[in-house]
Amino acid sequence: MNTVKQLKLVKKAIKGSPDAYGELIKEYQDYLYKTAYLYVKNDEMALDAVGTAVLKSYLQIHTLRNPEYFKTWITRILINAAYDEQRKLICYSELSDTLKESSYEEMSLEEKYDINTAVTRLPEKYRTVIILKYFNEFSIKEIADIMDAPEGSVKAYLSRARNELRRILKEDYIYAD
Repeated sequence: MNTVKQLKLVKKAIKGSPDAYGELIKEYQDYLYKTAYLYVKNDEMALDAVGTAVLKSYLQIHTLRNPEYFKTWITRILINAAYDEQRKLICYSELSDTLKESSYEEMSLEEKYDINTAVTRLPEKYRTVIILKYFNEFSIKEIADIMDAPEGSVKAYLSRARNELRRILKEDYIYAD
């Protein structure tokens, strides 16, 4: 869907059109499910989180001030829905400098498990920046908008999250021997 058509749909949805909102959700359904699944590790729970986010966003769409930020706005609602259900976050696609220059898809099952376990041990805000940056490929600015935090804070969270992942992975390796 092109940006102009999407913007028109968002504006119609804000004005109360359920059909326009339905088209938007249809366009984003795969993205929403994929993101939710990363938080909850389970098909049914991901669907529940998406359902909650879709309902909440439908009821609150009139509060969206900038239609061009619909994706960022609904992502924030989705993340909050996942946290409300107190589910844990799983993996991300790639952690460039933390993951030995290889991509997540190229790793062995054991390496993936180690990384997933390490990510779930991170504090909530660190897990969020990792998932948004490395799996969903959001920019620092977009992550700042989603988290409602300054860009400098997001950069600091990202740096601390990578350092913490290195520490956790190294610690687990030492104790595994």
